[in-house]
Amino acid sequence: MVRTAVVAGVGPGLGESVARTFAAEGCEVGLFARSSEYIEGLADELGETAGDGLAVPTDLADPNQIAAGFDRVRDAFGAVDVLVYNASAAPWKGLRAVGDAEFETALDVGPRGALHCSQEAVEDMLAAEGGTIIFTGATSSVRGKDGAIGFSAAKFAVRGMAESMARELGPDGIHVAHVVVDGQILTPGAAERAGDRPEEAFLDPDAIAEEYWHLVEQDRSAWTLELDLRPHVEEF
Repeated sequence: MVRTAVVAGVGPGLGESVARTFAAEGCEVGLFARSSEYIEGLADELGETAGDGLAVPTDLADPNQIAAGFDRVRDAFGAVDVLVYNASAAPWKGLRAVGDAEFETALDVGPRGALHCSQEAVEDMLAAEGGTIIFTGATSSVRGKDGAIGFSAAKFAVRGMAESMARELGPDGIHVAHVVVDGQILTPGAAERAGDRPEEAFLDPDAIAEEYWHLVEQDRSAWTLELDLRPHVEEF
């Protein structure tokens, strides 16, 4: 079965790993991000796999761009079967330092972007009587973080959306899952800043992406609502 997937929020790290993993499994993948040059290069690479890729430069805070992006994916690959919402944008500031515009951006890219992408994808999934929506969460989805009020608020909101949507859409054959990434993902930038911290203290983005694919393939009789992923070395 060839699936059409949209990965919203693609960058070096988890978004790229999800796109590569899904394409290797034969998916046709729409890549949503603001950085057109980066996703165009990645789309070319995915074209050499079992699947394919399409770069869709998109500001996920803009509902009109989201709608246009989904139309481009449908034109190229057909109806959307899988949505992975992996985007966030928030300042690392506390209550007294955060500005209104910064807080609004966190909500626009976080829960509002997730809402608009889900509304686009779910129409295709309802018509097909099935599909998968996965939200990338964080430690801050379940436990607030000092100095990150915008990020925490956005992640809490997305988690609530996922739980509500799972109960609403499950009877229609749509699997909605929330993944708590409880730790730091090993990206090129994180590795450079790690110092003496061992790699085992980080989450491997490729390993996380494999877990996302498992969620896509799960049997309907045993769907996961929330998956908690963390490195086996929790502290260093």
